This record gives sequence, structure tokens and C-alpha cells, in this order.
Amino acid sequence: MDKDPEAIADAAKKFTGDVRVAWRRGSFATLSEWDAVTKGLDGVLFDLGVSSPQLDVAGRGFSFMQDGPLDMRMDPETGESAAEWLARADEQEIASVLWQYGEERMSRRIARAVVARRGDEPLMRTGELAELIASVIGRREPGKHPATRSFQAIRIHINGELDDLTTGLQAAHDALTPGGRLAVISFHSLEDRMVKRFISERSRPPAGNRRLPQMDDFRPSLIEVGKARRGEPKEVADNPRARSAVLRVAERCA
Repeated sequence: MDKDPEAIADAAKKFTGDVRVAWRRGSFATLSEWDAVTKGLDGVLFDLGVSSPQLDVAGRGFSFMQDGPLDMRMDPETGESAAEWLARADEQEIASVLWQYGEERMSRRIARAVVARRGDEPLMRTGELAELIASVIGRREPGKHPATRSFQAIRIHINGELDDLTTGLQAAHDALTPGGRLAVISFHSLEDRMVKRFISERSRPPAGNRRLPQMDDFRPSLIEVGKARRGEPKEVADNPRARSAVLRVAERCA
């Protein structure tokens, strides 16, 4: 499943005629609507966030390293682009998104600069936005572009990624057969915290509180399989984009 029509077209090109493979265009938040999963699943793998093909094509508007149209939509045929959102959102909304989804400490200052800039001319290119952010906050983190957090936050907001993750995790949980496994690869601390909390709430009883009645009827629906795993040094050296990847796995109880 993928929102991106180019990813679906690539899957069709590679796997047409392979009876083991089926594909569906759409967010994994709609997993429960796919007829192919109605009989249950033995395993689910979520690979979250933006893909390398999306980052590497300037025309998709995800990269601050390459100039292109300020789009950022995983499905370019639905919803509003990043340029459209930045043109209409007020300063407080922009600052909130940058802080909530990017943990950007300079969120208010960046939002103020965006609103001031669009008063003269709209932001239409990734290069324009990256340059504006750099001019506001400078290069405060060695080896990290100053626009990294802001671009990430805007992309997450434009694509509704965290809302999709919440719905998708529950849909996967409900579709798994006993012994089936849920595996999630995340690339952002917010995503990883959500996945960790989702597994924990379904595998461990809630912490006790002496002011509340004791809960003795908790029945886990998931079992955590090992601890969070990260890429080995060689893998990260071969593929630097793996440096922030975190894998968590859980197994469905009977």
C-alpha cells in the first residue's frame, strides 16, 4: 500500500504476473478497507515517512537540497501542497506545526518570517523556503541543514502522517492472526514514540495507582519481540539515510 502513484506504478511494473503480490494505492490508514486483508494477515510491515525516490526527485518538492516546486504531497493528486498551505495558514498555525512535528525551537521566528515574506511574494520553491529558514536561524547544528526540522514538520502535516499512523497501527493490529507479527520502521522520534506506546499499551498492564482500584483483568493482545533495533555501523555507512531508522516488532497474542 502506498499513497504515491509512482510507487504503485513501479510495483505494477515489477510484480505484474507474480501471484504472491497485490498492491493498493492509498494510505495504510485504509488497510481495513482492502479486501485482500479480510481473511487476516500473518505479518504487517510499515515503512514510515518519505521514500528515497521522493527525496531524490526535485520536482516532488520534498528536498531542501534541490530546488523544485514546494509541493511535498505523497499523493500529488489530492490535498493541498506545502506552498498552498504556507500561503493561507496564519503565523500561529505555522509555528505550531513546526514545533509539534519538527520540534523546531525557532518555530515562532520562522513562522513570522514566512508570513512577512509572503506579503511581498508567495513561497513557491523549496530553495526559497530553505534559504529563508537558513537566513532566520543560521547554521546552528554542524552537519545538519537548518531547514531539516521545518521541512520534516511541514511534510508530516501536509500528508497527515501521524493521524494515518494512529489509524493504521490499529487496523494492522486488528487484522493480524494469532502469532502474526507487526514490524514498524520509523525515522522520526515522534513516530517511534507513537509505535512504542502503541505496543506497550497492548502488551503490558497499565502502571498501578494506589488511589485507583487495581485492574486484574488485563489481557495483552501483543507481545513485544526484542528491543528496538537500529542499523549496524556498516549499514549506516553504506546507506546514511538508515542512521535514524528504528525497527520495532510485536507479535499478536491468541
